[in-house]
Amino acid sequence: MEEKNPIQVADRLFGTLELLAEKGSAAVMEVSDALGLNKTTAHRILSSLVYMGYACQNPESGRYEPTLKVVNLSNKVMGHMDIVQIVRPYLRKLMEMTNETVHFVRREGIDAVYIDKVESYRNGIQMVSRIGSRIPLYCSGVGKAMVSEMDEDMVKDIWNRSTITAYTPYTITDYEAFTDELEQIRERGYALDNEENEAGVRCIAVSLNTFTEQEQYAFSISAPVSRMNNERIHELAEYILAIKKQIEESMYKK
Repeated sequence: MEEKNPIQVADRLFGTLELLAEKGSAAVMEVSDALGLNKTTAHRILSSLVYMGYACQNPESGRYEPTLKVVNLSNKVMGHMDIVQIVRPYLRKLMEMTNETVHFVRREGIDAVYIDKVESYRNGIQMVSRIGSRIPLYCSGVGKAMVSEMDEDMVKDIWNRSTITAYTPYTITDYEAFTDELEQIRERGYALDNEENEAGVRCIAVSLNTFTEQEQYAFSISAPVSRMNNERIHELAEYILAIKKQIEESMYKK
């Protein structure tokens, strides 16, 4: 038996807000049809959201749109969350699924900072990374995963403020090649570090959508090239994308 919301008006109010967030905008009749409400009720709910500042009516189209007050609310919630404690069980799960070391980072300016690490206890090879250390965005899997989420101006700013150094023969030092790489990341959903920062080590990484503008996070799987051929990369991509989805769903259940 499906459990009903004990406060019907709350069910309708948040249902309307979720609809606006999903569609981007909606007319009164669209809300009415989608939620099974009569037109008068739908209009009253939309008017209430406008009054509270969570929606506004486009003066040209007459359609209702969500406002950034929703984003501000989510930012405040995230400010009280310990992101490492939330993510760590999933990082450990990913390590156990792959038998490889997993890193979690936060962006700080032009660098990624390691804020958590789950070392693989089965392969006997220790990674040189340590919590608190930094790695440039432009030549790391986690960094490129986060930069791929930025607009063109931010990408160029990151590049211009970075000291572009060829740490290995594989480090990307050309801006056009870098932007081509970012486009590939956007298409496939994950980034790679093909020995660009440390010779002999490959990484696969994804950004984490926390719905905040203030902070960016990413996590990765790292391993020696001997265990990270292209076939293995394709296998790990399925694992890391699945864990990314699980983390984001756990934090933002609908």
